[in-house]
Amino acid sequence: MILILTCASTVRIFLTDTMLKVAIQGYEGCFHQIAANKYFGRDIEIMPHDTFRGVAAAVKSGEADKGVMAIENSIAGSIIANYSILQDANLQVAGEVYLPVMQNLMALPGVKLDDIREVESHPMALLQCVEYLDQHPWKLIESEDTALSARHIAEKGLRHTAAIASELAAEMFGLQILASEVNTIKSNYTRFMILKRHDHNIDPHANKASLYFKTNHKEGSLLKALSQLNGINLSKLQSYPIPSEPWHYLFHIDLEFQCLDDYISNLDRLQRATEEVHVYGVYRSGK
Repeated sequence: MILILTCASTVRIFLTDTMLKVAIQGYEGCFHQIAANKYFGRDIEIMPHDTFRGVAAAVKSGEADKGVMAIENSIAGSIIANYSILQDANLQVAGEVYLPVMQNLMALPGVKLDDIREVESHPMALLQCVEYLDQHPWKLIESEDTALSARHIAEKGLRHTAAIASELAAEMFGLQILASEVNTIKSNYTRFMILKRHDHNIDPHANKASLYFKTNHKEGSLLKALSQLNGINLSKLQSYPIPSEPWHYLFHIDLEFQCLDDYISNLDRLQRATEEVHVYGVYRSGK
């Protein structure tokens, strides 16, 4: 944004820094950045962090305006540790993004498949592409991040090493894609949550909520809690342990609804039937 101040005949122009700062886990060019761009657009400042806790801390401290954190994958399931991070950081969920995970084999410009001797990527990405990789006699090298592998090849000028990473990574680091969508399962999606500091504002067009509740450790207590939900879709139920109470659990749920009044009435009944309820956020579904 440009701010113009005038004083007598003098005109002074100042550039103000209004670009949204978004914290992600991973390196530039990774799938977290793609999710951030899908939700916010490309006119943002990406702030990479090594860990999910680093992302949460950056948002909580105000270093970042928003955060993007993977919460589940359609094949691997929920990332349980991230529920604990969400709880401990006391952040608010502002939205969500569902992103298809498409892995690509890439190398320096001019390199051909016959030139490849090694393939480098994150171990999970290598596992996702095992059917394709098994067709070739390449040595597999594990790295911290898919995008980091792409950057490593570009910076070192490695002509006998390929990376498995996103299309964005190839674009950012000047690599050519030798084979597209080499992941074995094509319908592989990751769900990302958009994090912000608490402001208690609710989008009037919201149709989804994420929350957790705690019940007493008695027979039928979970069933009693869930039976309070009427006229609303329970799209996710995930238990995760309470570290300070062995064999006791919190229950994360996602609720989908047609109008806020339906959500509020269900939340009221749930609160009366449980020991504790905490709402992470009420937002628009990303589907």
